[in-house]
Amino acid sequence: MKGNEIRRKFLDFFQEKGHRVEPSASLVPVDDPSLLWINSGVATLKKYFDGRVKPENPRIVNAQKSIRTNDIENVGYTARHHTFFEMLGNFSIGDYFKEEAILWAWEFLTDPKWMGMDPERLSVTIHPEDDEALSIWHRQVGIPLERIVKLEENFWDIGEGPSGPNTEIFYDRGEAFGDLSDPECYPGGENERFLEIWNLVFSQFNHNPDGSYTPLPRKNIDTGMGLERMASVMQNVRTNFDTDLFQPIIQVVCTEAGVRYGESQEVDTALKVIADHIRTLVFAIGDGVTPSNEGRGYVLRRLLRRAVRFSRTLGIHKAFLYRLTDVVAEMMQDFYPQPLRKKGFIQQVIRNEEERFLETLSDGLHILEGMVSRLKTEGKTQISGRDAFTLYDTYGFPVDLTEDFAREQGMTVDTEGFEQAMNEQRERAREARQDAGSMKVQGGALSDLDVDTTFVGYTEREVDTQVVAIIHQDQQVDVLGEGETGLVLLGKTPFYAESGGQVADRGEMITSQARLVVEDVQKAPQGDHVHQVRVEEGTLHKGDTVQARIEDRLRDDIVKNHTATHLLHKALKEVVGDHVNQAGSLVAPDRLRFDFTHIETLTEEQKRDVEERVNRQIWINTPVEIKEMPLEEAKAMGAMALFGEKYGDWVRVVQVGDYSTELCGGTHVRQTGEIGLFKLISEGGIGSGIRRVEAVTGRYAYRFMEEKLQVLETAAHQLKTSPDELPDRITTLQSRIKEMSRENESLRSKLNHLEGQRLVDRVEDVDGVPLLTAKVDVPDMDTLRQMVDDLKNQLEQGIIVLGTVNGGKVQLVASVSSDYVQAGYHAGKLVKEAATRCGGGGGGRPNMAQAGGKQPEKLDEALDAVADFIREHNVNSAD
Repeated sequence: MKGNEIRRKFLDFFQEKGHRVEPSASLVPVDDPSLLWINSGVATLKKYFDGRVKPENPRIVNAQKSIRTNDIENVGYTARHHTFFEMLGNFSIGDYFKEEAILWAWEFLTDPKWMGMDPERLSVTIHPEDDEALSIWHRQVGIPLERIVKLEENFWDIGEGPSGPNTEIFYDRGEAFGDLSDPECYPGGENERFLEIWNLVFSQFNHNPDGSYTPLPRKNIDTGMGLERMASVMQNVRTNFDTDLFQPIIQVVCTEAGVRYGESQEVDTALKVIADHIRTLVFAIGDGVTPSNEGRGYVLRRLLRRAVRFSRTLGIHKAFLYRLTDVVAEMMQDFYPQPLRKKGFIQQVIRNEEERFLETLSDGLHILEGMVSRLKTEGKTQISGRDAFTLYDTYGFPVDLTEDFAREQGMTVDTEGFEQAMNEQRERAREARQDAGSMKVQGGALSDLDVDTTFVGYTEREVDTQVVAIIHQDQQVDVLGEGETGLVLLGKTPFYAESGGQVADRGEMITSQARLVVEDVQKAPQGDHVHQVRVEEGTLHKGDTVQARIEDRLRDDIVKNHTATHLLHKALKEVVGDHVNQAGSLVAPDRLRFDFTHIETLTEEQKRDVEERVNRQIWINTPVEIKEMPLEEAKAMGAMALFGEKYGDWVRVVQVGDYSTELCGGTHVRQTGEIGLFKLISEGGIGSGIRRVEAVTGRYAYRFMEEKLQVLETAAHQLKTSPDELPDRITTLQSRIKEMSRENESLRSKLNHLEGQRLVDRVEDVDGVPLLTAKVDVPDMDTLRQMVDDLKNQLEQGIIVLGTVNGGKVQLVASVSSDYVQAGYHAGKLVKEAATRCGGGGGGRPNMAQAGGKQPEKLDEALDAVADFIREHNVNSAD
């Protein structure tokens, strides 16, 4: 049974059991700073489990692409360790519990319609105190007690939040994989025979901040089945890498390298590493992450460099990995169409990084050669672990290549020191991350609400409605007094709650007895709009009739920016490329911000083109149509989904003529002409291949343009010309400045020459050594060096040390003629000695060196010290 078929059957099975299929989310977590990557099926559903959001359907099933990078070094050496993998899972949010979860798992695994596994090969583990699970497995499923293993570690707990016992299902692979006489050969033991294929977690407790456990208000089911592992069982192969999820990639690499899979452990390891890492690279880049020196980008850079390193062991010494994008994209297109759509962009990113790293390897080898040469000079035979780690971490030079080169030079590498440095780095990374699985404790006043509310703000900005709930300090109350703040829910509300990048409306509520200011609006777990209010006057009571009114001008500015964001998204795709996808946004009244996937800085021409395309849609006053329709129908229309949004079966489609069609729950203008004007104000990178543009519209765009025109007017006035003639005036002034600079340099050169002639007369004899030291007045170090060069031409032999003071800092330059260099004098040592006398340091070559100091008042003393240094040198030489 192929991997794609297993995935499809799993989703179909649970869909038949009333589950909603949740699409696989991006590998980049949304609104979850505790995670570097989406690392499990439940990671994208945490908001449902801890009660922050109430799902439309409490039964959910998904196939979630995931990345884990805890032990990258193990990938390729074990049978089932991966960085990219797929997790199949079924979930219940306060709906069914242990009985259904266990019976359905057994049905899916053993029914010939689905997996058709031999029931006799299946065993389970449970928590010793989970009598309910024991009863279901033994009495209802019929598993003999000897195949039910009690393990104390079968309790899922990640600290604060939902927790509970779990049961794991194991498949017996047979005697070829282990002998039952081995004390570790049992389900849950350290062996290859019993393979865990499914974990069912029964979330039934809250792990409270004080360490206590209390029953959850709503018990949950969270399961996880690794697709790759399940495929290895269904295809009866030894490792995950032998399945159809990896073999097509491996065979392409075999053809390129001229090797065969299965004949050499070293070759097989390299093939597995490449196959695993290219899957991660393709999917992560497809989700907008690109190699860089931090965060997710650094993970990708490490994986790519590791894959390149193993490519070299196969004899591949050129950029090659990027070509594997084709096979990965084609293998996965049935369920994951994005890599195929973004294939060109993904290939470009991988190829650029590969070629850059191949150059880095060359640079690293050059640095290593210098390091080994220095160590040999010092009589050492070992490269320190710290140096090896610096080569690895800073230059990307693999430690095994360092060891190979050292071996060729008759040296060794301190591998223990290298591992210590690696562990220190891992520890720093762990400390920098939050708990990757953290959830919030279930419950609270908002979670317990059961009220009917309706958002009418798409069509109405002011409504008469009723207060249906008041919350103060996380408690439902009936009254909110003057000066107090709290949360208010209304039967109907015109206030938009912050979501999809759009900020919340602000405004006021008026009753016969009170006036309240609405400062913010957020969504409750059930999707209700929750108003954060401050009572300015009077007292608010639950049940009061209230006039709710949003601030019109604020909403008008917001809708201009939101529709402009849609136009900007489309324009960027047209100008920059179809690989552009939204990676975050902010729609505020005074500006809009749009983050998108792209590697390079936008050119001035591209920015002008984008800006004009958006304004063109504004000038033609295109109608904006908004419709609600089934999700599949919207997708068929080509509607773009916005980053981070979750969509139900029915969606809201915002269509700007035939130019832009997006799924969006935000508020918009009726016609694009209402936007008035669009102006880009900034563009730049924010890391990991993400660019950010900011723009203004309407009155803010007018103000921005007016401020720029005022700057232009002021500059023209100061240069005594008109704005139209300002460029020509600047060009003329630049030409005059260049000419004056040339004249100035010529005059300075002549003055320096005259100064040099004067200084030649000050040469003194110090123990037979011609020495010239002088304090001179020059503007910078370059001029000081030039003066020393001029003096060298006038003095055929001897020592020159000149000093000057600029910006409160001492600058020194020393020169020693070749005959005195041979006599043992060293310009670097001379200038360093002088610099230490004025609070500085420096050095350089034997014939020429420079230095600096922090105490200008001691420059004369420093110059006098040169003669003493020469006398001391002569005494030592005589001795």
